Amino acid sequence: MTEEKWSFKKIVKLYDEILSLQHRAEIKREIRDQDDLFMLLCFSEMLGIPNPVSYYTLELYPEMIEKFHDWHLRMGMEKSPLDGIRCC
Repeated sequence: MTEEKWSFKKIVKLYDEILSLQHRAEIKREIRDQDDLFMLLCFSEMLGIPNPVSYYTLELYPEMIEKFHDWHLRMGMEKSPLDGIRCC
């Protein structure tokens, strides 16, 4: 049996994992909600909601297409609900 050396980094990592263990599902849900809100901000023009930052989010569309596809599948829609986006 090998004896594992404990370093300060390992102890801090273990402490961080113990603290976040009970809140892991809550943290994942919060990250997913923030991602959905960001996606709504990026695609709000296509939904008819005025977007004051559409000029800045235009460059993000190629990156967001993959996430949009995952999102509409997660929401139970087989095809894209938006006319401007044909992801599948």
